[in-house]
Amino acid sequence: MVLDLDACIESLFQRQLLAESVIKEICEKTKELLMSESNVVHIKAPVTVVGDIHGQFYDLLEIFKIGGYCPDTNYLFLGDYVDRGLYSVETISILTCLKLRYPDRVQLVRGNHESRAVTSTYGFYTECMKKYGTSDVWHYFTDLFDYLTLSVVIDNMIFCVHGGLSPSIHTIDQIKVIDRFKEIPHEGPMADLVWSDPDPGREEFAVSPRGAGYTFGSMVVEKFLHENRMDHILRAHQLCMEGFQVLFDDQLSTVWSAPNYCYRCGNLASILEIGVEGERHFNVFEAAPENERPTPAEAQRTLFSNGVPMGLFNNGGASNGAGVGGGSGPNGAMTFAGGASGSNGGIDPAQDTIHYFL
Repeated sequence: MVLDLDACIESLFQRQLLAESVIKEICEKTKELLMSESNVVHIKAPVTVVGDIHGQFYDLLEIFKIGGYCPDTNYLFLGDYVDRGLYSVETISILTCLKLRYPDRVQLVRGNHESRAVTSTYGFYTECMKKYGTSDVWHYFTDLFDYLTLSVVIDNMIFCVHGGLSPSIHTIDQIKVIDRFKEIPHEGPMADLVWSDPDPGREEFAVSPRGAGYTFGSMVVEKFLHENRMDHILRAHQLCMEGFQVLFDDQLSTVWSAPNYCYRCGNLASILEIGVEGERHFNVFEAAPENERPTPAEAQRTLFSNGVPMGLFNNGGASNGAGVGGGSGPNGAMTFAGGASGSNGGIDPAQDTIHYFL
């Protein structure tokens, strides 16, 4: 039977799950497609850039309403498609279908949550088990994650990545030779690309409180852009209460696309529209009405199963010492301890500990 991608996409837009056998076929075909992509995919504007979605499927549908539908709009998604939200299966299913249907118009970058280690703890594994009664769908998608590209360059001027820079990477060519077809390591340049964060209070690299990657400052950004003859770095990975953040004299931007993150943060979200002349416009939006507030019991149950201790949400926050320790998930996959930079879009981790678990 021939795979009908248009029918799959329509079913997902109607909030219907795909059959397990269909997901298996889609993942296999998408792996074949992604295998031919470089670690650095070059594209041209115009393009609309989307940050973290984290399983907030109804907000993804809102993004398509705001930014336009494929193939009329070119999209670049910067990773973290799953975990946290209630609809990671639907989110990654529709994005994978769109990539396979419109391979030149949809780009999918790997985020730190596109890994077995993280998804085994922060929700995606549990959701797959609940919705399909088996871990097979989780295996299909996490195997697919190993094939996602690590970065995108727009018009040879804008470097796009999920997390940030690495002390091991000085040029784009060094990214091209990384062996990406594997689980994200705990350390090294591949881990740094998906885990690192900018820190406006620093100039150089420093150890990241996340437990993986680095924080990096203005001199690191300036040197990387100069060395690679580019003028901007575009990334996601950090919650921004206003939906976006611009740092280092407009040399680096963060785009965040999950409004009211985890159904309780109250933040705005944005998509970044990049025009043919290189102009950048953040289109800010609020949570979609259907997704604004699940029932209290559903929200608590989901957040707890996704690896966020419910105690974090007592009185709107927790102490700075709270955290999720490392452990093991399916097949013995190691999980990361949480952590994050205190410069995250004005969020103080001591006041809002959810910041630690992005």
